[in-house]
Amino acid sequence: MSDQLQTNLGYTFKRHSLLKHAVTHASFVHEQKLNQSDSNERLEFLGDAVLELCISDFLYHRYPDMPEGDLTKKRAALVCESSLANLARSLSIGTFILLGQGEATEGGREKDSILSDVLESILGAIYLDGGLEEVRALILRLYEPIADKALNNKKDYKTTLQEYLQKTSHETAVYTIIKETGPAHKKLFTAQAAHKTKILGTGKGGSKKTAEQEAARMALKGLKVSV
Repeated sequence: MSDQLQTNLGYTFKRHSLLKHAVTHASFVHEQKLNQSDSNERLEFLGDAVLELCISDFLYHRYPDMPEGDLTKKRAALVCESSLANLARSLSIGTFILLGQGEATEGGREKDSILSDVLESILGAIYLDGGLEEVRALILRLYEPIADKALNNKKDYKTTLQEYLQKTSHETAVYTIIKETGPAHKKLFTAQAAHKTKILGTGKGGSKKTAEQEAARMALKGLKVSV
C-alpha cells in the first residue's frame, strides 16, 4: 500500500494488508466481485468505537472543569461526519481509496460520508496493527489543533439557508428524506432541501440530520451564498 499515505498518517504498518483493507470501499468490492468481508465496513465499525474512546479520554483530561453535557456536545462536534471528512482531506486520504468506477465517477473521493468512514477504518486498522497507544497518538495529533474551535466553528447550513430565504420570503425551507440505504448499523440517508416546491439542494449523510445539513450546504452553493 502507498508509502505516501503512511507518511501522511505518521504511522508505518507492520501488516500492510490492514491498510489496504481500510481503504477498500464496498463499491470496489462489489464491482470486483470480492467477498463482502473484503470491504472496510468492519474496520470502520471498530475505528468508530476506538475514536470515541480516545476523544472521550482526551476531552476528560483536557477540560477538567467542563460538565458532562458540554463534554458530550464537544465530542459530537469533533467526531461528526463533516469534521472527520475534513481531517481525511488534510491527510489526502481520498487519493488512496479503492472505489468502484461508478462511485469514483460520482465524486466519491470527495464525499463526506466516504471520507469519514475511511478515516475511521484506518483508525481501526492502526488499532489492530499497533495497539491503542499508537492510534491514540494519531488521534491526538489530528485533534489537538482543532479541539478548542470545534464548537465555535461548526457551521449550521440550515440556519444560514433559512436566514437567506427570509430576506425575500416568509416560507421556510422544507427537508425531505428521499432515500435510505445500507444495513441498520450503517444507514446512508439522502435528503432534499426545497423552497416553494423548488428543489434547492440534495445531500447525503450517515444520519438524517447530517443529510439535511449537506442538502442545505448544496442549496447555498447553488444559490451562490457564501458560508
